[in-house]
Amino acid sequence: MDVLHERCAGLDISKRDAKACVRTPSTKRRGSFTTETTTWGSTTNAVLALRDHLLAAEVTLVVIEATSDYWKPFYYLLADELNVILVNARQVKNLPGRKTDVSDAAWLAQLGAHGLVRPSFVPPQQVRELRDLTRARTQMTRERGQIVQRLEKLLEDTGIKLAAVASDIMGVSGRAMLEALIAGERDPHILAELAKRKLRNKIPELTEALTGRFRAHHAFLTRLHLDHYDQLTAAIGQLDERIEEAMAPFRPALDLLDTIPGINRAVAEVIIAETGGDMTRFASANHLASWAGVCPGHHESAGRTKNTKVRPGNPYLKGALGLAAFGAARTKDTYLQARYKRLTARRGPMKALVAVEHSIITAIWHMLTDNVPYHELGGTYFVRRDPERATRRAVTALNQLGYT
Repeated sequence: MDVLHERCAGLDISKRDAKACVRTPSTKRRGSFTTETTTWGSTTNAVLALRDHLLAAEVTLVVIEATSDYWKPFYYLLADELNVILVNARQVKNLPGRKTDVSDAAWLAQLGAHGLVRPSFVPPQQVRELRDLTRARTQMTRERGQIVQRLEKLLEDTGIKLAAVASDIMGVSGRAMLEALIAGERDPHILAELAKRKLRNKIPELTEALTGRFRAHHAFLTRLHLDHYDQLTAAIGQLDERIEEAMAPFRPALDLLDTIPGINRAVAEVIIAETGGDMTRFASANHLASWAGVCPGHHESAGRTKNTKVRPGNPYLKGALGLAAFGAARTKDTYLQARYKRLTARRGPMKALVAVEHSIITAIWHMLTDNVPYHELGGTYFVRRDPERATRRAVTALNQLGYT
């Protein structure tokens, strides 16, 4: 194979150190190459010394395997003065039985020399900081939801079925009842009278549900859960304010994404943070959908198509698109809802949701590339596209009901 980089280096990184293999042309035999593997620490001074070593070797490409978060100090320090690419570990797997840190570094250097690796997307610092904020908010939101689940399990232990009557036990009414239980109130009639607004229509059901065995042990754990919930709520509020400031340069793109059905402000912020808002990094909408992990894979052998489930992509972006697709499927008289209903009848709801996610990410690529708002095709798009087919289906349905 052609050699694109005569002087190439491969780095196999771990938590404590990194194996650096430098591949250079041999001085003894023309057309052959020699490799030199050395071990370097992962501290800042050690990485800077490694950078000087690679500059002295005059390498033109450094290949780093994306290992957890350990690649970050190496990439950020080496990329200032060297041509560094980050590669997906799944795409650079070595042969079985040859798995050592030294052989992995040599394998990365060889792949990079022949141009057989594709660089991963590493956003600029401004987008990386925005990612940290949105991912922290996502994680804290999940933790807050887990606290509510733990609280529901704790109430089940007491025999109190508040979650079966109130849709949100952390609402105004549910919170007031929990605080009263912690304070020592056990009369279900008095607890039920704490209901507010529409929940007051269910006072008889609440009186029955609030009858249980709530002891001091449960009050102690409930207090811990509520305090933790309040702490996470305050932290999420601080993150919202910081994200609002960090989103200032991306305000036009954020306003465009708000026009898509199913996408709210928080989901749009996650999409901007994960993609960077710059669609020039993705050759087409299909490339973006593949990177996000919302398109089927290809596995064909001997003319037979085997498993074509979606590939693993960006989990944070895929999660945001899932929320957007779920919301879009519930919006009335929209193209995305019509697409969901059309596919869920014959392919199932899960595959239909993935198809809606693919439609959303495709629209996002075109919108941010052309700087245009979302164009709604309407809920009758498929009927207008093929009216004869819609007519045949309607006639068939009437015939099945006994009409002629």
